[in-house]
Amino acid sequence: MKIRQPIVSVLGHVDHGKTSLLDMIRGTTVAEREAGRITQHIGATEVPLEAIMDICKDLVKGKSFKVPGLLFIDTPGHQAFTTLRARGGSLADLAVLVIDISQGIQLQTVESISILKKYKTPFIIALNKLDLVQGWVSTAHGSFRVGFEKQLDEVKQSLDEKIYKIIERLYQHGFSSERYDRITDFTKNIALVPVSAKTGEGIPDLLLMLIGLAQRFLEKELETEEGPAEGTILEVKEEKGLGTTLDTIIYSGTISRGDTIVVGGKTKPIVTKVKALLKPKPMDEIRDPSERFSTVKEVSAAAGIKIAAPGLEGVIAGAPLRVARGNVDELIEKIKEESKATIELDEDGIYIKADAIGSLEALAYELHAAKIQIKRAEVGDVSKKDIIDTSTEINPLNRVIIAFNVKILPDAKTELELHPDTAVLLNNIIYKLVEDYQAWIDKKKRELEMEKRAEIVHPGMIKILPDHVFRISKPAIVGVRVLAGRIRVDQRLMREDGNEVGKIKSMRIGDESIKEALSGQEVAVAIDGVTVGRQIKVEDILYVDIPEAHARELAKLELTQDEKEVLEKVKEIKSKEKPFWGR
Repeated sequence: MKIRQPIVSVLGHVDHGKTSLLDMIRGTTVAEREAGRITQHIGATEVPLEAIMDICKDLVKGKSFKVPGLLFIDTPGHQAFTTLRARGGSLADLAVLVIDISQGIQLQTVESISILKKYKTPFIIALNKLDLVQGWVSTAHGSFRVGFEKQLDEVKQSLDEKIYKIIERLYQHGFSSERYDRITDFTKNIALVPVSAKTGEGIPDLLLMLIGLAQRFLEKELETEEGPAEGTILEVKEEKGLGTTLDTIIYSGTISRGDTIVVGGKTKPIVTKVKALLKPKPMDEIRDPSERFSTVKEVSAAAGIKIAAPGLEGVIAGAPLRVARGNVDELIEKIKEESKATIELDEDGIYIKADAIGSLEALAYELHAAKIQIKRAEVGDVSKKDIIDTSTEINPLNRVIIAFNVKILPDAKTELELHPDTAVLLNNIIYKLVEDYQAWIDKKKRELEMEKRAEIVHPGMIKILPDHVFRISKPAIVGVRVLAGRIRVDQRLMREDGNEVGKIKSMRIGDESIKEALSGQEVAVAIDGVTVGRQIKVEDILYVDIPEAHARELAKLELTQDEKEVLEKVKEIKSKEKPFWGR
């Protein structure tokens, strides 16, 4: 029976070098062209056996392999991307977990490990950035095992110490691991392969490990029979001369030119016929090819291909694809079910949008991990309706749309201008979006707090200054120092005995009229309803007369220490007449 190439998912923490590693293998520069040099979408690269044999050179002398090569899937560092799934299971036969040898296991490494464990996906670990180990002398494109023997003893020891730290952390996550050249039983230990994506050192060892493990342990799983193809859409793209096309991973069966296919769409499954199948050259990247595609009549699993067909405009990335053999209606129902994003929604929360099912799920995962609730989640650009719906949210903290790698449509931009309290946060890097949202929510909370503080009468204590009586009455105008808290125009004042002594009519600093004075300021205050020498006199301490309902609200706000002390003093004064005042 024919053996297909295994699908190898490359995953790990952001910036540990996943795409750079693949760039070194295939001789490309995809990483340099990524937004923020971080992979946002899934890509695929076919590395044929001949290329592997050429890279491995002396390491494969005398060896033969049935496996025809490797199909690498490059994934973003975000958890939900780490396994491109054939719904309900892992699409990957094998995985390479990339770990920075000096930084070790990070948050997204742990997330990747949990996914690999969940799907029981066999994996090996590429310990990247070997060239940055202090004292290490690199051999470009050489074998790690050969290069290791040439190092000074202290460099060997330093490297081993870094590796043992990672081994220890992996053990805490339930995995026994060891440097690959020290393993005798690969069924019991995860292989650690030190590599450098910069110099290519260790890459031959990594490829040999993958091809060897695939042949030794996965031969049965890689046996493939003829049948209608099943696949997953990586990306929907406009191509000159072809119109809308689908970058697709075929993970089972065969697809041919002229086949009827059923694909997941924005509103419903789409049924169409394959007009052309375009395959990237071996060692090239379907997402960002450096050479032209080859037109082929037929493609069998496993493969990354571009499909041209009419009526693909409504297809969404991450959706399933099936070749129909007279069972179109049955496939439509299956794809309807499979095209739904698996996102847990809350009764209260924010609105999120993304360009693909996978990105939407990834964004939702990161937001949930940050304890952020989601009310609605949809694929597509931000529309006018999205703005209107979001602007009507009762909770002002939910009047925000988090949008990954999509546009704000022109009529939505116009609508947004009419709703200044509604925000749309756009970014094409997911973890940045989460950070942007957290910054927005902090700012919004401060704004709401300031609005609330402006509405509520706050604690304030003043002292009438000697030699600063400018008018005795109608209104009395005196100079005061704000000893604590704040005072505002229209607030009522009271003495320490609880008696009200009038209302602040206006305030000035020099020639400037002001609405509020803060602790430490000296201002001229006009007070209605009092006469200096009767109700008030020089050096009196006066307090802002706080309504009881406001005192209860103040207990919920973040007050300064001096505000808290003044509030307690007011409560003490008021409780002489009403024991539980403000409690």
